[in-house]
Amino acid sequence: MLELRNVSKTVGAEEHIRDVSLSLQHGTLNVLLGPTLSGKTSLMRLMAGLDTPTSGSVFFDGEDVTGQPVQKRKVAMVYQQFINYPAMTVYENIASPLRVAGEDRQAIDRKVRKAAELLRLTPYLDRTPLNLSGGQQQRTALARAVVKNAGLVLLDEPLANLDYKLREELRAELPKIFAESGAIFVYATTEPQEALLLGGNTATLSEGRVTQFGRTIEVFRNPVDLVTARTFSDPPLNTITLGKKGAGFRLEGGVVLPAPEGLEGIAEGNYTIGFQPHHLLLERPTAGAVSVKAKVTVTEITGSESFVHLDYADARWVMLASGVHHFNPDETIEVFIDTRHLMVFDETGRAVSALRKLAA
Repeated sequence: MLELRNVSKTVGAEEHIRDVSLSLQHGTLNVLLGPTLSGKTSLMRLMAGLDTPTSGSVFFDGEDVTGQPVQKRKVAMVYQQFINYPAMTVYENIASPLRVAGEDRQAIDRKVRKAAELLRLTPYLDRTPLNLSGGQQQRTALARAVVKNAGLVLLDEPLANLDYKLREELRAELPKIFAESGAIFVYATTEPQEALLLGGNTATLSEGRVTQFGRTIEVFRNPVDLVTARTFSDPPLNTITLGKKGAGFRLEGGVVLPAPEGLEGIAEGNYTIGFQPHHLLLERPTAGAVSVKAKVTVTEITGSESFVHLDYADARWVMLASGVHHFNPDETIEVFIDTRHLMVFDETGRAVSALRKLAA
């Protein structure tokens, strides 16, 4: 198990990591999700031993490894800018950490070929990296990390520089690779969809702080605060500040947005209501919807989906609608808020929503 206990990292006057405590188990995939400069890479460097925390401790399998250099730890890393030895074949690239460890030739050959088969590199073992596609080069770097038999494998946005098709292929493969290893995998990404596709556990980061950690789907469905909810939404989370009176929240024109089940009795006052772009609908669902009129600002059509940007009162929303839809700028349209999936946050940004059992 990898444990970070109240770890902080300060560089000059800047606090890169702030009081982070995490426990990561062997055989698990753990996603670090957050925007650029949220602290993902800084946290990975502390996990690896590339940097030493300013305060706090790092433990691995019960041993205090705080300050222990990376060379003395069983750690493998794969970066966004993947690194392979250009003069070596794919076989030799994958074998290199095993040769450094002094393993015998038969063991090296067995492990290299197993990793190559897992990552679909067997036909390319005799090629050099310059004769591979970008995806094959990244798979080579991943195979070298897997074959190292490290207790901790750190993947820092490893797919960011690949084209869409290759990213989708590797995203599908990675969970299978992780499942066959007893290592602790830590995967950094800026993309909520990537975290959901990978599954496992997710830690959301904001300004060097872990705002929530748990099973990925639970963090997505039940964010503990508004910062986490926004971190885990792409397109951005739709929000609006409303006053609660009675059993509901007052929208423009006297329309009442009913409080989610279990929250009817919360105190009257101002709250931030949040909902995902796919919970704003063009058609009324069978139950639990409130109709509002909103003005279209722009429509983005991707082919299979349309992102419709809307102005409502003082709020700007995005609706994610399946299929191709075209609206003129400044056109007023009727949309439906799916009230079954509302999130409610108090004036400090803490979630007051009951745990949602509904599918996202």
